[in-house]
Amino acid sequence: MSELWYKNAVFYEVYVRAFFDSNGDGHGDLKGLMQKLDYLKDLGVDCIWLLPIYPSPLRDDGYDIADYYSILPTYGALEDFCELLDAVHARGMRLITDLVLNHTSDQHPWFQSARSSRQSPYRDYYVWSDTDQKYRETRIIFLDTEKSNWTWDEVAGQYYWHRFYSSQPDLNYDNPAVQEEMRNVMRFWLDLGVDGFRADAVPYLFEREGTNCENLPETHEYLKSLRRFMDEHYPGRILLCEANQWPEDVLPYFGDGDEFHMGFHFPVMPRIFKALREGRADSLVDILKRTPEIPENCQWCTFLRNHDELTLEMVSEEDRQWMWREYAPHPRMRLNLGIRRRLAPLLDNDRRKISLAYSLLFTLPGSPIIYYGDEIGMGDNIWLEDRNGVRTPMQWTNAPNGGFSSASPEKLYAPVIDDPQFSPERVNVTDQLNDPQSLLNVLRRMIATRKAQSVLGKGKLQWAQIPTPLPSLVAFHRVDEIESILALHNLSAQSQPVSVSVLPQTTVLHDLLTGENFTPADGMISLILQPYDYRWLKEIR
Repeated sequence: MSELWYKNAVFYEVYVRAFFDSNGDGHGDLKGLMQKLDYLKDLGVDCIWLLPIYPSPLRDDGYDIADYYSILPTYGALEDFCELLDAVHARGMRLITDLVLNHTSDQHPWFQSARSSRQSPYRDYYVWSDTDQKYRETRIIFLDTEKSNWTWDEVAGQYYWHRFYSSQPDLNYDNPAVQEEMRNVMRFWLDLGVDGFRADAVPYLFEREGTNCENLPETHEYLKSLRRFMDEHYPGRILLCEANQWPEDVLPYFGDGDEFHMGFHFPVMPRIFKALREGRADSLVDILKRTPEIPENCQWCTFLRNHDELTLEMVSEEDRQWMWREYAPHPRMRLNLGIRRRLAPLLDNDRRKISLAYSLLFTLPGSPIIYYGDEIGMGDNIWLEDRNGVRTPMQWTNAPNGGFSSASPEKLYAPVIDDPQFSPERVNVTDQLNDPQSLLNVLRRMIATRKAQSVLGKGKLQWAQIPTPLPSLVAFHRVDEIESILALHNLSAQSQPVSVSVLPQTTVLHDLLTGENFTPADGMISLILQPYDYRWLKEIR
């Protein structure tokens, strides 16, 4: 398969603990995920992204790693992971895992040794200081819980540096041994057969006085070395960059096509929600016009929701307050600089809005990522702590526990959603598979259509010409050297008559989703878009 497979791939984010419990202990596991691979294949998934599966005290749901070379026992063993990989590959899919480069758990043996003695060989694996006044220009990411990026350690007799929770000390990348250690971690999992990594929190690897300690040249130099290592020894595997930055600030993480293969486009996501609530396309169009070209062998990753809060870091303070008022009116819905809610509740459980949001996701530039459960419109639980409210058990059937586990409810790692609107009795995979008009089946058809049109993965975005502009209309062409598709989206709750210019020599426009044909007149197509309607029109010449 092409080494550029990721440019037209559909990704699916799996929280193993939440997906399916194979042994009745109340926790999802690797064997449970393996039993559901055919479901993911039928959905149209090309690549599965696993949240951290390593041993961990789970202070941050596995992003606090205590051992990079093993599997959390409740998830299974390395043998189970290898079996899972074989099963994924046998179905023509791929699998990437989280690579947490920036920090470890404070329970990791490296840190426990480091704090025990200044003579420890691991002391220099972390960033220590006698004062908490260094790097004062660095922002605090977890504003709700952390007052400083430094924490005093009584045993060590010094402060240690952390960009996230105080239970997650940052690694010291000025130490060559740390740099080599993380290459060894990559080598271990790549040798097992993983198809790449989603690299967590990469802007923060190095610290320098007088800077905000983000996006430093030293960070890029090290990341490029990881890419060279992968290209030389593991061609066809990918690195996906998590850098919650403005698009022009993410551009350096692609380098000249020699750093990351892919990067999340964080600022697009909140603007999709803003556009839907306002019924106006301005902010979405503006951020897309602001997005720079990236190297030909690179790709954006786009998403509607994920395992974290809906981040509002990349919006103005005015827009942040507006988004909180509109989408998170209850204080329990807010976290840090974001909103801890799932897709369906955010969009009022309105199928028209949800489908329109997915249509934007699948037609805009970038490879889309679907968060587990959002394909069936799962709900959330704002009364759970931290971001756990969007990490509840997958709802497979209308049986007890939503078919997730045979354990008694009190043994589940988290309660199943009990909101009547979103409970398993109303929202589950089995019922939706049997309903041709369900959200799940609508998405299956969208995904199949998208994958059949390579221009939606690799084509350029070209804004459509609209003689009479409509604030609620998002209209663009996706174009390559062979074909083009005109995508139309009505963000309004009202029907809209639309007239749009087609590309030259277009004789017929074929709606890829409905099968309808339209004939342009004088280089224009005119039609009526229903409330929250969308069209994928292939321009046939």
